[in-house]
Amino acid sequence: MLDPRAAYNLVKALNDSTDGELVKSRDLVLLLLDHTPAPFSRDQFMPGHITCTGLVLDPARADVLLIHHGRLDRWLLPGGHVEPADPTLVEAARREVVEETGVLLDPDLAPLLVDIDVHGIPPGKGEPYHLHHDLLFAFRALSRDVQVSHESRDIAWNSRDQFDRYDLPRNVRRAVARLDSAL
Repeated sequence: MLDPRAAYNLVKALNDSTDGELVKSRDLVLLLLDHTPAPFSRDQFMPGHITCTGLVLDPARADVLLIHHGRLDRWLLPGGHVEPADPTLVEAARREVVEETGVLLDPDLAPLLVDIDVHGIPPGKGEPYHLHHDLLFAFRALSRDVQVSHESRDIAWNSRDQFDRYDLPRNVRRAVARLDSAL
């Protein structure tokens, strides 16, 4: 079972005071963890719930793995909801990445929390508008082999100079830049 206190400590440790967007999102996630009964439950719509995303680099660390999200109709990083069986938030991100892309992730490289982004999700599938308090973890793939799933329309390896072509959100670009500076 996921431990809100462990999640709180993980989130609190990511601190870049030069990035106002990160600070704002981090503070919102900390408040969610401190003041809501079910921060990991996809059924908690007010004020939202934690989700986990994977920023996956190819084996050469040159390209980033993207999915074309079916419901949102845009290119994003793979990720999604935390499940009750997920032992940790890192494992939730890993599971989501593998489910959505079929990619093999390097088990020897410890995933790194590289960004936090709180963003709105439009109503759909019987759910009201709500917030995803998203934690982005960096992974490295063992190969570039992928497989499209029912949750994605397409999958692509994307170099940093092609981010505009895929209209990637600002938070993805920030996370990649933060990861690049950590490598």
